[in-house]
Amino acid sequence: MDSNLFNEVMYLLEEMSLDTSVPKNVRKNASDAKTKLENQKTSLDIRCATAISMLDEISNDPNVPSHGRASLYTIISKLEALAKS
Repeated sequence: MDSNLFNEVMYLLEEMSLDTSVPKNVRKNASDAKTKLENQKTSLDIRCATAISMLDEISNDPNVPSHGRASLYTIISKLEALAKS
């Protein structure tokens, strides 16, 4: 596992969960994805896939501002790389 990449993803999810410029449901979803990633009982690739699924679902919400959507896609991309490492 690439711990730097993992830490970066966790940081980005934390930032999104605290960003008041995105809707509350997006912040909650980012927080929930972060919690799923922290669960050491499940393998990393399954945790990443779960988080990707959660974030991908919310990225299609028309209420998400463009900068929030860009952040979601950045996080999803990093999660995909993390799952392969």
